[in-house]
Amino acid sequence: MNTIKTVLLMSVLTVLLVFVGNLLGGQGGMMFAFLIAVVMNFGTYWFSDKIVLKMYGAQELDPGRYRDIYRITEDLTQRAGLPMPKLYMINGDQPNAFATGRNPQNAAVALTEGIVRLLSKDELRGVIAHELAHIKHRDILVASVAATFAGAISMIANMAQWAMIFGGGRSSDQEEGSHPVAGIAAMIIAPLAAMMIQMAISRSREFLADEGGAQMAGNPLSLANALRKLHRRAEELPMDASPSTAHLFIVSPLFGGGLMKLFSTHPPMEERVARLEAMVYGQSLQAI
Repeated sequence: MNTIKTVLLMSVLTVLLVFVGNLLGGQGGMMFAFLIAVVMNFGTYWFSDKIVLKMYGAQELDPGRYRDIYRITEDLTQRAGLPMPKLYMINGDQPNAFATGRNPQNAAVALTEGIVRLLSKDELRGVIAHELAHIKHRDILVASVAATFAGAISMIANMAQWAMIFGGGRSSDQEEGSHPVAGIAAMIIAPLAAMMIQMAISRSREFLADEGGAQMAGNPLSLANALRKLHRRAEELPMDASPSTAHLFIVSPLFGGGLMKLFSTHPPMEERVARLEAMVYGQSLQAI
């Protein structure tokens, strides 16, 4: 269901890009914005492991000091048929973790000091399995594609705003007679809609990683217990995290209520836990 949801959301982003591009920027403007977005986002995608790890000051784990983490990861990668990722530690008390890398052969899993202190071995196993599921599902690629489309839509809207300010008007290949109010509305609404769709894609991938990680680890309840602990502790301990990388973490390092939930990169924790428990107890849950 979540795979289907991702495909549908990506299709909506594509349609939105074409519609907004033709309305505001014409064929030429749409292609220019799309190509710039491709260069920007796939440059980041290609070097994502180095960029994010350096951003958080991650240091490669010492196999002797963190023998249990290496053994857990080796066992899980063998079960999943994945190559062994590089493992990193981040200084910090907030318990959290993320995976990055453009493909399974160039992947990395980073853990904070706080998560190692907080969780049991079984719970850490569930967390590492969740991150390996992201790697197996190539979620960095999915997120990069979504960011490319959303970025192109925002770029087209910005181009149209500047054209309006300086009296550029519509390009020659655009339709004549369109109502200017429609263009203004598109400039405001389209970037917000694209961002909401991008966040919805991120949430659907988290559900998939929870399910895949629970199956890989063999105990959905261990991951459910870990998520409860991480969510509660992360709310108590702030983390100096960039909003642009919040979607990478197993629990959001950023918190907000109200309308901010629409732009959240992570699903509600209660639903994540309920879905994992349903894998054990067989409870029927209505997909959201």
